[in-house]
Amino acid sequence: MTMSIKELKGKDMLCLKEFTPEQVKYLIELGLDLKRRYHAGERILNTLNGKSIAMIFEKPSTRTRVSLEVAAYQLGAQPITLGWNELQLGRGEPIKDTARVLSRFVNGITARVKNHNDLIELANYADIPVINALSDLSHPMQVIADYMTVYEKKGKFKGLKLAFIGDGSDNMVHSLMIAASQLGIDFYLGSPKDLKPNNEIFKAAKSFAEISGSNIVITEDPLEAVDKADVVYTDVFVSMGQEDIAEAKKKLLKPYQVNVKLMERANNNAIFLHCLPAHRGEEVTDDVIEGPWSAVWDEAENRLHSEKAILTSLIP
Repeated sequence: MTMSIKELKGKDMLCLKEFTPEQVKYLIELGLDLKRRYHAGERILNTLNGKSIAMIFEKPSTRTRVSLEVAAYQLGAQPITLGWNELQLGRGEPIKDTARVLSRFVNGITARVKNHNDLIELANYADIPVINALSDLSHPMQVIADYMTVYEKKGKFKGLKLAFIGDGSDNMVHSLMIAASQLGIDFYLGSPKDLKPNNEIFKAAKSFAEISGSNIVITEDPLEAVDKADVVYTDVFVSMGQEDIAEAKKKLLKPYQVNVKLMERANNNAIFLHCLPAHRGEEVTDDVIEGPWSAVWDEAENRLHSEKAILTSLIP
């Protein structure tokens, strides 16, 4: 790890486009190191001893909530888990007021929100780091865990091809694309033309790719996207909050299911990733997620170690 942790102390994590490639690599390397130490028996680190972290959840969560609480505990910090409607936010208190009050009580905020702009406002008014635990635009903590898993399985980033199959406007697409372009991984998106990535995210990824030498390719053909891929990734067809358009999206995305036929177009040693929860029989078949390609359980475990890396690096 070539950079110093001091460079990240006090920094918000809203979207990885606001991080340098070196900072992203540092968090991945630190996560891998913390995982090795964890499995060697070093479970309690106390690097944030005496600190408190407010963890706001506007959306339901399994992996993010549990891993964040355990991560904070293992770092010696006190996690304070707060539902949106448990706070005065649920009764109409301005986000900026909540941000300023929490800044007087705790050392950091993680927030899982419906609207990314709410996260930006929270960060603008908070005097402490605000960390995105999922928004409609991005999911940076998940992607640090994802690329930890890729490195564990492949031992490198440069020269790899990652194919995302499904909704091109998905928050995971945005975060995976940005990080791939920072790490020198070729990113292929197989998605319907009506579901395009956020243009600002796409432009940022292209800029990073010019420096790292990676390629970003968008195609409507899932077979083309996955051809000779080293990593195949998908996410649910219908994200939380999209229930009103669920049937239309499922119909549009039906040809983009990751199944055995699709995986057989990837490299022989390809791995399959999914941020979970998975809707088996929709975006992925059971024989893929339970099959020899699947690395989703290692990926899920890596949420714990990636979040320890993020919290210990960002919270002063």
